[in-house]
Amino acid sequence: MLHPVSTPNYADRIGFAQLTRRAFEGGDLHPLREQLLARIADGTAEAGEGLDLSLIAQLLGEKEAGLVIQTEVLSFHQLFRTPCAIPKPRLRVLALAADIDMGGNTPIEFLLEGSDIELLTLYVVKGVGLPETLPDHDVAIVVASDSEECREALALIEKAAPHWPRPLLNRPDLIGNLDRDKLYRLLTGIPGLDIPATVHATRAQLSDLVQGRIACEEIAGELHFPMIARPRGTHAGVGLAKLDDASALAAYLVEREEQDFFVARFVNYVSPDGLYRKYRLAMVDGKPYACHMAIAERWDIWYLNAYMAFSDEKRAEEAEFMLDFDHAFAARHKVALDEMSRRVGLDYFIVDCAENQDRELLVFEADNTAVVHNMDPPIVFPYKPPQMRKIFAAFTAMLSRHARAGEASAA
Repeated sequence: MLHPVSTPNYADRIGFAQLTRRAFEGGDLHPLREQLLARIADGTAEAGEGLDLSLIAQLLGEKEAGLVIQTEVLSFHQLFRTPCAIPKPRLRVLALAADIDMGGNTPIEFLLEGSDIELLTLYVVKGVGLPETLPDHDVAIVVASDSEECREALALIEKAAPHWPRPLLNRPDLIGNLDRDKLYRLLTGIPGLDIPATVHATRAQLSDLVQGRIACEEIAGELHFPMIARPRGTHAGVGLAKLDDASALAAYLVEREEQDFFVARFVNYVSPDGLYRKYRLAMVDGKPYACHMAIAERWDIWYLNAYMAFSDEKRAEEAEFMLDFDHAFAARHKVALDEMSRRVGLDYFIVDCAENQDRELLVFEADNTAVVHNMDPPIVFPYKPPQMRKIFAAFTAMLSRHARAGEASAA
């Protein structure tokens, strides 16, 4: 049986949000890195400083070095505190994280930035697991992702979940449903929602397809050219390609060394004006919120390659999308969004989506770790801070609601 204790043995750290903000705004992290390295060299560094150094290394592009530092720190200390904005916090949240790169856990610090909520992060580490006595908290949330590197951490949390002493959000058994090849099975058949079957294909299968030894339908019933391919386990568009025919697939395989891929039918979601529009939504407590809208001439859109900062016209459309969201986009897709939220079952997750040419909700992916932040310069994006604050308020209200429910059931 797990029991909370009143005096958690945490190490303080600067944390993800502050360090990422410094990097995003062009600050030089090298002096801080040198300072932390010096403290490690003379043996005076605290565990939280070690974890900050790991993150700085990753932000500077030294991913492998950063992960080595992180794993070493987590081998002797697993609990960290990110102090809140006020001396006496109203609520204490325990985030359950995995030993993975900086994009592998929900960036919850951004969601709590400036709030009166204190964040404790407990890393569930291979060979160490969960402590016999948990740090005292009002509500817990699983922030580890659906990636293979997090499987052991999720399994350990799932085993403990039935005996958790406080409300536990984003339960680990549901996070696995966000895998690309599971999500479409979960969401298939929802009225007004289009999600292409994303299936695993080996290099051998794709080579057979190139040679004409098998047909697309033998990999997946609905698969056809043009198709989308990406190496399994990659994110942020690494290795993502649209393949129009077998010769394009052959050229793609020459370029890639991986043995396993995800493939899906390509959906041409271009708007009548020739532009593509991709949306990011945050689903908080069952309700959708607009995070951003990217507009570009290319189908493979990310917010950065849409160059929204350089177009007054695009930003005006994004501002209107956010302003009218509840009565326009969310209302138009209410049935699909409500049923998706019900089936996914998570308290908080992110959806990247568009509208297909039948104006159905076209879902690309869902996950619990996409960054939702308030770092964009308000001079360029004056409509964003109010929208981000709305999402953050919904998130903290959700935590408070569950904490109150936990208190009521304990009483």
